[in-house]
Amino acid sequence: MANKDTLLVGRITSVYGVKGWVKIYSYTQPLENIFAYEPWTLQLNGQALAVNIDQWRTHGEGLVAHIKGCDDRDLARSYCGAEIYIEQEQLPALEDGEFYWHQLEGLQVVNLQEQLLGRVDHLMATGANDVLVVKPCVGSVDKQERLIPYLPDNIVKEVLLEQERLVVDWDPSY
Repeated sequence: MANKDTLLVGRITSVYGVKGWVKIYSYTQPLENIFAYEPWTLQLNGQALAVNIDQWRTHGEGLVAHIKGCDDRDLARSYCGAEIYIEQEQLPALEDGEFYWHQLEGLQVVNLQEQLLGRVDHLMATGANDVLVVKPCVGSVDKQERLIPYLPDNIVKEVLLEQERLVVDWDPSY
């Protein structure tokens, strides 16, 4: 299911109650943003299924939802473990200079001296600022994994999506 036009935004973890509700684990921030993107495409056991959510709510620190047409616990159980995908075109447009995390993943990271530090594997939210997790790749200066703060203008100097490069002010010895 995963391709360059789709994004994994969550998964269905378990059933909730007896009327067809399911528990949702959301990868969006904030968590409830997952419900702003419909329809969902569920990927389970090699099958893709488009679904709509007709009701949802927070439950404790998580989310629960009702899939339209799913009105009993047994049918809801069949969705458990499904990954939730959306089309990238469902995301709202960003202002210039803003990027979604998925756009940064896979970019080559070079410093101001044109040394290849690796590729962005993923990002982490730390509270103070986001952090790029940069893993070594073919041609990188060494085999070190780096955690580089995502601080635009300070550490991150340029994001060049078309060139698949991210330029940072970072010494490889850090």
